[in-house]
Formats: sequence, C-alpha cells, structure tokens
Amino acid sequence: MRRFLTAIARDETGATIVEFALVLPVLALVLIGIFDVGFNMYAGAVLRGVMNEAGRNSTIEAATTGSIDKQVRDAVQDIVPGATVTFTRRAYSSFTDIKRAEDYTDVNGDGTCNNGEPFEDANTNGIYDTDRGIDGQGGARDAVLYTATMSYKRMFPLAGFAGVSNTYELSSATVLRNQPYDNTLSGAPPVGNCP
Repeated sequence: MRRFLTAIARDETGATIVEFALVLPVLALVLIGIFDVGFNMYAGAVLRGVMNEAGRNSTIEAATTGSIDKQVRDAVQDIVPGATVTFTRRAYSSFTDIKRAEDYTDVNGDGTCNNGEPFEDANTNGIYDTDRGIDGQGGARDAVLYTATMSYKRMFPLAGFAGVSNTYELSSATVLRNQPYDNTLSGAPPVGNCP
C-alpha cells in the first residue's frame, strides 16, 4: 500500500490540466479586458469619424440639425445597437470665440469679474459668463461647437470587477460653420455690470 501511495504522489500525469485550471480565470479576465478596451476604442474612432463627416456635411445648404443628428446616430447605432446618443450645440460669432469668456474691465485688479465691473455681454443673456456662446445652432456664419455623447452597455461582462461600470460613455466634438443665411450673432454686444 505504501508503494502505491508513493507512486501516486510521484505521478505528474494530469498536472498540466490542474495548472491550466488555475491560470484559466486570470487569462479569461485579461482577454475580456483587452476585447473590451479594443471595442471601446473602435466605437470611439467611429464616433470621431462620423463627427468629422458631419462637420463636412454641414457645409451644404440642405443640411439641417435633424439630418446631421440622424446621420451621426445611425452610424453609431450600426456599430453599437441600442446606444443612446445625445447632442449639444453651442453657437459663437467666430471660431476664436469658442470656449472664451466674455470680456470685462478688471477695475480692482483681482482677476475676477465682480463688484459691478463692466463687461461685454456677448451672448446677450444679461449676466457675465465664462463661455460667451449661446445654446443652440445660432445664426448665419456662426461657428457651432457640436458635441455628440454616446452611452451604451459594455459588450463584455466586466461590471463588478474593480469598480468597472456596466455602461460606457464616449464624447466627440467638432466645429461646424453655419451657412451664410438668416441672422448672425455678430454685432456690437451690449455692456453690462458684473455681480
């Protein structure tokens, strides 16, 4: 009996399958993570590509906000069915105004618009803003910061591992130039006073 137990203890047949069983969960998790990152990168590339195309297509006169949104949504949902796509538009009178604060006179030199200091109300909303744009498509020849955000459930089951969320969100933006018709935002902005 002792020889039999010694022979079993020295037998290494089947050790490979046991080692593989120990390594398999880690290998599967790494592969799923690689596939998830790869898919998310691909979805992001598709979103950026379709946003660039939307920027080019917006220059034709027949382009409407609805047709551009539909083009982006359809292209994204071809790759990620069931993705939620939301859009924002912010109009500026020129490309150099994008994400720029309204101009003000810093009377007290503290670097902040306050204490009734005068400012140019570029978006005519009556208050000082750190972003001079207005929500929406704007008017003729305005530059429009067009942003699409897509949200979708992960394709691979990573939720629950190290705080990974079950949904993934990507955004892409481009600047469109409105056609030269209708009214523009340009012109002398009114002057207001800082709070």
